[in-house]
Amino acid sequence: MEKTEKEKALEIAALMEDGKGQDVTVIDVSKLNSWTDYFVITTVTSSAHWQGLYKSIKDYAAKNDMEIHQTHQKSSQGDEWNLVDLGSVVVHLMSSEARNFYELEKLWHAGECLK
Repeated sequence: MEKTEKEKALEIAALMEDGKGQDVTVIDVSKLNSWTDYFVITTVTSSAHWQGLYKSIKDYAAKNDMEIHQTHQKSSQGDEWNLVDLGSVVVHLMSSEARNFYELEKLWHAGECLK
């Protein structure tokens, strides 16, 4: 049986927690935009940490028929906020400083918080 996009988002969130991602949040933004359905937001502690989590996401995507879409970095200092676009799920791997500054949960407050 094929997984729903919601199930995939929640499974990715569980992967982030397993990888010691902090304050993992899942927001259903499907009614707020046309380009994605779910945000998974995770705080990472270092470059090595986000790279490890990215590998977990990449492995999950390969096993669940999801494609990672290439995104363009806003700056050369990519350790603050790394976005992984899986189409229906967008994963935000953010330093605590970036997460506090951008406050995505407040920005997307109209979305349903699933976790």
